[in-house]
Order: sequence, then C-alpha cells, then structure tokens
Amino acid sequence: MTEKVNIMTEQGADIAQVSLAVASRIRNWRKEKKLSLDELSRRASVSKGMLVEIEKGAANPSIAILCKLAAALGVSVADIVNVSSEPRVHIIEDAAIPVLWQGEKGGRARLLAGTAGPDMIELWQWEMQPGERFTSSGHPAGTFELLHVNEGVLSLTVGEAVTQVAAGASAVAKTEAAHGYANEGNTVLRFTMTVAEFHR
Repeated sequence: MTEKVNIMTEQGADIAQVSLAVASRIRNWRKEKKLSLDELSRRASVSKGMLVEIEKGAANPSIAILCKLAAALGVSVADIVNVSSEPRVHIIEDAAIPVLWQGEKGGRARLLAGTAGPDMIELWQWEMQPGERFTSSGHPAGTFELLHVNEGVLSLTVGEAVTQVAAGASAVAKTEAAHGYANEGNTVLRFTMTVAEFHR
C-alpha cells in the first residue's frame, strides 16, 4: 500500500474539505499533546516529511497512516475524518461520508461512522471490482473485525490464512496480524465491516 494519496471523494465528502479538516485536526491534537513533529513521527512510525505535508493539507494519508496517527495521538480514525458521534444520536449525511480508499478499477471504501476516542468502533462499507485488493498491516492487540458479505465473494487473508466468505455469510477476524481483502471473482464484491479496537 502506498503512503500517499488514498482519500477519494467521487461521491461523499469533498476531497479538499477532508484534507483541510485532517490537517487541522492532526496539527491541533499534536500541539494539544505538546508533541513535536519529530516525536509524533517516531510514535506513529510515519516520516516527518509526510507529517509536514499532511499538516499543510498538501497530502492525503492512506488508511494505514491514519490508523498509525490516530493510535499515536490517542484518538480514532473517525475523530480525524470527523464522522464520530458526540450526542446520543448523530446523523452523518451521505455527502459527509468520506471515501478513504479507491481501487484501481473503481472500487472504494467509505468510513460510514465511528466512535470518538482511543477505544474505537468503526463501520465501513466496501465495494471492490474484480481483481482489486487491499492490504493492511496488523492492528493493535485485541483488535477484531466483523464482516458481512452482501454481494460476491470476499477473499479474506489474515496472516498466512486465506478464507473465502460468500454472499450472505459473515466472519469474525482477529486482525492483529497483517490482513487483506480481495475480489478474486468475476463480479463486484460488496461487504460491510466493523472494526473494534480497544486499548486496555
């Protein structure tokens, strides 16, 4: 997975608005926690140059980088892209839902909703065209994902194991290890995923 531009908004929140919001939030949290660029870079294992570009709004971090920065700052990815809820019920309109990954053939992943803070639960909607794949490094210990396939067949890789999840089926995966999703079929793949990451 590349380190740079991955936030896309063919439909959903405008890319420039998302970039500026991400830049502002990361910069503000870093300053609030009295972290230098060097220290945040070290804690998140993200290059200082990339942090500078993100904070200027000149680069859009990948999902992997957003996860690293969120963990280092003690917040959730939803906090960074502003789909977290504060009141008892918080409606996120379709136009405000960001697309955080776009595949080479038109697939996409949208972060539909998420909780605030370091203990996070996120709801994702994925669509992958035939031949598309996404890989992720492992999440912190104790993280798991709940997946439900709406259409197509999901090739779910966790560590070295590959599992086929057909339409109508669900899976629970411990995603502390490197993992990935792929559409190895001939038709579109659509699945919903919840990520639960608790810092104990």
